[in-house]
Amino acid sequence: MSARQSCARSLVRAVLAHALFISTACTADVATEALTERQALYGRATHPFFSTVSIDDMDSVSLPSEGDLWVNCWSDDDAVYTANGDGMAFHTEHGDVVVSRVDGRPNDPADPLRGTTLARSEMVGPNWVGGGLFYNRKPTGMLCVNGEIYLALQDLTTYTFSDAPHATIVRSLDKGRSFSWDQTWPMFTGHVFTTIMFLDFGKDSEHAPDSYAYAYGLDYNWSSVYSDRPPQTKLYLARFPNTRVQDREAWEFFTGLSEDGTPRWDADIAKRAAVLEDTTRRYAHPLDPTLERQDMTLMNQGSVIFNAALGRYLYTTWTMYTYELYEAPAPWGPWKHFFTKDFGVFPWSDEVAGGYGTSIPTKYISDDGQTMWMHSNVWEGGVFHYQYSLRKVQVSPYQGSYPDNAPSTQSLASPARGAVPFVRVARGGHSEFMNDAVLTDQSEQSWNGERKTEDYWGYTWPRTVNVNRVRYTTGERGQRGGWFKDLTVQVRRGDAWVAANGVKISPAYSFDASVLGHQTFSLSFDATATDGVRIFGSPGGQDAFTNIAELSVHYETSEP
Repeated sequence: MSARQSCARSLVRAVLAHALFISTACTADVATEALTERQALYGRATHPFFSTVSIDDMDSVSLPSEGDLWVNCWSDDDAVYTANGDGMAFHTEHGDVVVSRVDGRPNDPADPLRGTTLARSEMVGPNWVGGGLFYNRKPTGMLCVNGEIYLALQDLTTYTFSDAPHATIVRSLDKGRSFSWDQTWPMFTGHVFTTIMFLDFGKDSEHAPDSYAYAYGLDYNWSSVYSDRPPQTKLYLARFPNTRVQDREAWEFFTGLSEDGTPRWDADIAKRAAVLEDTTRRYAHPLDPTLERQDMTLMNQGSVIFNAALGRYLYTTWTMYTYELYEAPAPWGPWKHFFTKDFGVFPWSDEVAGGYGTSIPTKYISDDGQTMWMHSNVWEGGVFHYQYSLRKVQVSPYQGSYPDNAPSTQSLASPARGAVPFVRVARGGHSEFMNDAVLTDQSEQSWNGERKTEDYWGYTWPRTVNVNRVRYTTGERGQRGGWFKDLTVQVRRGDAWVAANGVKISPAYSFDASVLGHQTFSLSFDATATDGVRIFGSPGGQDAFTNIAELSVHYETSEP
């Protein structure tokens, strides 16, 4: 073995162990080659921050209440303060905006969740348009800092929810019982920055890095789903001293990054630049061309939080049929989309339902940052989830690791191995069918009302594993779809999914409607190390969907 080869091998071992020791005998080009070769598998530089992500199909914790949006913050008295729109909250009187206090934690018998209504409507803030016939007050963001509570309100059209011309911020010094504001004019007008979402730094903003508070803003409207204006594709950012939240003159707006990567700020809102721009559309090609909501952008009212345990910023947003998650290392980015939860079009059910106004209360984040609770609402299509309701979100951050699993007959797709289903959409909310070892009598399908061109079923892991085979058992085939028109295996390499090498399917797969239900196909491929694997192809049939009963993943030594 040459000195060059020996040096490179030693370097690879060091990378896999997360300690890169470059020997003085190594030349610079050898070090670069070895690092580049392995970084896609084990290096943070090319991998998404999160290795696994899952969001429950339905809320599992809720309080007797009425309303939507429920923007919130965590105050110094350990309570979550929240504001809902259009409901009674925890009382018996309706309000277009209602402020409440919520104590306790989800699923904690010793300290259960409980809500108390504090103020409503004109007690909370102004309606600048006047009256409630055509415009209502709507809450868009909440900030707890210095023992005080701030609430961002906008005027929103009552019936179409499509116009938000004004916004202002109200202040409470007595924990949500009364509020004050500048009664001469709104802080923001002309449809500019009128959907305000405060950056949540935890309990009374305890994790804020400086004396500023930060707020993200959308122009025109809170949601592209309802907007009759050009679709919103940009998210903006402002900062202001946390003692001058209501002082419009103290606000500065992000205008871009300097050459050294530091953010630039300017008091002139016209000079603002987007911290996030995404022109992606969801449901641009629905099966039903008359579908009321289609071709939706992703920039909508949600929440932006700092997950202190993970040191990461999260923006949770939505379309009518999906949840969308972004993450960043700093308030100004770079922001990266990392997960879509697709619920499909109506009708939803009591097993699967998405919603709008996605927010994560920072009080409900676990100590390790990997379990969170997300709020959202829906009252449409016969599905009523229009109360203070939470569903679990679980993540695992990427940690480079050397695969240590030896050849075995056991499937790597079990929850015991840390496998998390990674699917295009599970219409019935039963992705667990994929790894429960039940090959008959049950199945899941990916129908979602969209003319999909790509479909997949797979898993991700919190650590790297060796794999060389998947076994795919089909589910019940429908009359209008349920098979793949083409099929291969993909593995995750860094932040990309790439085709596995040497894929062989046995028995032969017909790629048409003759594929039988509950038939098992073995897809073998060259052994590789990865933290994600999926079967991937074009869905067949008039409704463009596939089905599945089971998907096991293996690292084996020989043909079955």
